[in-house]
Amino acid sequence: MQVTVERRTPRSATAHGVAIPARGPVPREMPLSRAQLSAMGFEGKPGQVVSVPGRGSSVVIGVGVGDPRKLDAAALRTAAAQMARAAASHAHLATDLASLGRGDRAGLVQAVAEGLRLATHRYDALKGDKAATPKLDHVSLVVPAGAQAAARRGVARGATIADAVCLARDLANMPPAYLTARMLADRAVALAAASGLRAETFNKDQLLAMGCGGMIGVNQGSVEPPRMVRLSYTGTGRGTRPHLVLVGKGVTYDSGGISLKPSDPSHAMMKADMSGAAAVLATMASLAALGCRADVTGYLMCTDNLPSGSALKMGDVITIRNGKTVEIHNTDAEGRLILADGLSLAAEQEPDAIVDIATLTGACARALGPHMAGVMGNHQGVVDQLLACAGRTQERLWQLPLEREYRKMIDSYIADMKNVGGADAGAITAALFLDEFTGGRPWAHLDIAGPMWADADSGWLQRGATGYGTRLLIDLAERFTAP
Repeated sequence: MQVTVERRTPRSATAHGVAIPARGPVPREMPLSRAQLSAMGFEGKPGQVVSVPGRGSSVVIGVGVGDPRKLDAAALRTAAAQMARAAASHAHLATDLASLGRGDRAGLVQAVAEGLRLATHRYDALKGDKAATPKLDHVSLVVPAGAQAAARRGVARGATIADAVCLARDLANMPPAYLTARMLADRAVALAAASGLRAETFNKDQLLAMGCGGMIGVNQGSVEPPRMVRLSYTGTGRGTRPHLVLVGKGVTYDSGGISLKPSDPSHAMMKADMSGAAAVLATMASLAALGCRADVTGYLMCTDNLPSGSALKMGDVITIRNGKTVEIHNTDAEGRLILADGLSLAAEQEPDAIVDIATLTGACARALGPHMAGVMGNHQGVVDQLLACAGRTQERLWQLPLEREYRKMIDSYIADMKNVGGADAGAITAALFLDEFTGGRPWAHLDIAGPMWADADSGWLQRGATGYGTRLLIDLAERFTAP
C-alpha cells in the first residue's frame, strides 16, 4: 500500500474517511448531521463504522473515535484500521488529518499509517482467488501545509514498522513445508544483507560442537537439520552504546514430539510456533532504517519438533550450552530447551539486557487469553521498560511473578532440573527454567502463546498469525537504556 501526504484531497479518491468523535460537531466532510447519524444508530463510539454515498461513485466512511479529548495514537491506529477495512473494495482512500492539532504530529500520523497497512495486509501467496484481498492500494493523508514535513516522517516510520509486522506475519503463516529451519535461516541471511546486519549461521555439526544440547535434542526426530542464526546490528549512537540481545523461539512446526499433541484444529496453528523468531528477525531487519542508536544482537533458534524412532524421549537427559543437565519429562515442552541454548550464548556476550520471546506455554494463554502476553524477568528495570513499550504499541503485557518458591517444582533427582514442573503455574515454572541459563544478566521473558494468533480481524490485528511482539521489540530497541 502506498501512503502519501497531500495538501488537498485528490479527485481520484473514491473513498473518503472521516473520524467522528462521540461529541461536538460532525466534520464537514460527512454529508449527514449528528441527528441523522444517531437515527442510524451511529453515535461516534470507538469501533463504530458507517458508510454513506458521497459525490458520484464515491463513498464517505465515518469511523467513531469516542471522546475527542482522549484521541491518542492508539485510538488513531485502531480508527485507521477500521477505516481501511471499510474501504477495502476501493483502490484510493483519502482522509483529512487537519484536526490532529499541534502535538506530536509525526507520532500520530505514524499510528495512522500503521493502522492502514496492518489492517489491509493479507497472506495470500497460496490463494489462486484473490477476491478476498483488499483492493485498497493508495491512501492520501490530507494535512495542512505546515504539517507536511512531520506527516511525511510519520508515514515513513509507520510504513517501516508496519512492514516489519507484515514480514513476521507472513513467515508465521507459511505452511511447514514452505519454511523449514534451513529456509528460515536463508531468509534471515538475505534480509540481513539487505538491511545492514551481520549474519552468522550455525548448522547441526557446529551446534553439536558448541554443546547446544537443547537444539540437538529437540531436532533428533526430524529429517530437517536445525539452524541457529545470529544477527548483529551496530547502533548509530556515539560513545558507549547499550547492548540488547533478543532471543526468539523458532520452532517451524511443533507436533509435540513423542508427547504428541491432540489432533484438533489448533494443531495446524503450530506452523506459527516460530512467531518469536519471526518477531526478532523482523525487528532486526528494521533497525537500520529507523536509525536505532543501541547495539542489538538477535538469536533465531530454528528447528521443528517431530516424532520418530530417533526422537527425544521422556527420561532422556540432555546437556545445555552452559553445562547444566535437563531431564526430559515432556517432549512438547521443547521451546524452553532451544531457548536455553540461545540464552546461554547471549549471556556469554555480557550484554546490558537479554529479552526472549516465545510462544511458550498454554498456561500463559489460558491465564491471559488471546489479547495479552505475559512478561516475567529477573530484573524489574528490564520488565518496566517492556511494560512501557506495551503501553505505546498496543501490544499488551501483564507481569506474572517469577516466584522463586516454585523453583523446586522443576528439580530432578538425576539431573540439574526437569523441563516441566507439573500441572500448576506452568508459565512461571517455564520462566524459572529459562532463568537458569541467563548467567545472572538482566533478563525478561515474553510469553506470546495467546496473542500470536487471531481467529478474526480486530482493530489493527488480522486473522491468522498476528506478528505480535514485533512493534514491542522495535520500540524497546529504539528506547533501550542499560538497567
